[in-house]
Amino acid sequence: MEKILIVEDEEKLRDELKQFLQNNGYNVVVLEDFNDTISYIKKIDVDLILLDINIPNINGEIVCKEVRKEKSTPIIMVTSRNTEIDELLSINYGADDFITKPYNTQILLARIDRLLKRSCNISDKVAYKDLILDMSSSSIKKRDIVVPLSRNELKIFYFLLLNKGKIVSRESLINYLWDNDEFVDDNTLTVNINRLRNKLFSIEEEEVIITKRGQGYIVL
Repeated sequence: MEKILIVEDEEKLRDELKQFLQNNGYNVVVLEDFNDTISYIKKIDVDLILLDINIPNINGEIVCKEVRKEKSTPIIMVTSRNTEIDELLSINYGADDFITKPYNTQILLARIDRLLKRSCNISDKVAYKDLILDMSSSSIKKRDIVVPLSRNELKIFYFLLLNKGKIVSRESLINYLWDNDEFVDDNTLTVNINRLRNKLFSIEEEEVIITKRGQGYIVL
């Protein structure tokens, strides 16, 4: 049974969401003490995190950014502010999805299910030249050098390696990452690609991800 962590300070909403997810077969834990949110999330072992942006003492986007440095657990950001800036910041900080209150619980359930299935269907390690893409630790390794990746960076590189030698369109990447383009735009994908490139450049002198203008990306 998959375990979900709810990070939400509105008690009524938190309890209702917990009951809803439990009724749908999930093991649910909730965070009630927000004095040391980041440390708690880093220590707990769960399969997915529902993280509200507006929580006491610290912004949820900062929590996401700090947690993502150590963990690749799927994160869905939740907010009452329906702005593109919030969406872009959430994705840039490593969130896998974004949903706005008041949300349709069935849509939330579908997104949770999709992310959990994705996290279970990825091979453990993929080799590319002298690099190792380690799915279990969400990192790229080159001998004794280890560079952590966000979940989206991991998925992008994995998908490009699966299609090694073929041009992968931006649309194909978006569909693979999020199944739809409801909130993902070109800027969001570009942010993830650029961050991944910078991390690859830090350990690999040759350009790994090549841009084919007007077509997409390729790894040779």
